[in-house]
Amino acid sequence: MAEYKGLFHIDESAKWGLLLTNVENTLKSGEEMELAVVANAEAVRDFAQEGTIRERMSKLAAQGVSFSACRNALQGNNVDITSLPDFVQIVPAGIVELIKLQTAGFCYIKP
Repeated sequence: MAEYKGLFHIDESAKWGLLLTNVENTLKSGEEMELAVVANAEAVRDFAQEGTIRERMSKLAAQGVSFSACRNALQGNNVDITSLPDFVQIVPAGIVELIKLQTAGFCYIKP
């Protein structure tokens, strides 16, 4: 079990680069970390798009970072769930997932 837990929240597509850099730098710290990323609102659209952002997400997922997408936001942004990569977990409501993870001891971070 990791000594520290970090929860990165994103709801704006323009902030993916910053968030992923924060996650990458956190992993480089040498501390034992459990990291989660929860996306809602417009940010869920980026899971379905090929490109550099998704490649970076995939590399982080391979390092143990969990990625969750809000089902409500996916539906609201007309994102086909079959277009999401396998590393993305769909949760019923992003805000509820944020509450659950914070209750489980994850520190909330919003770049």
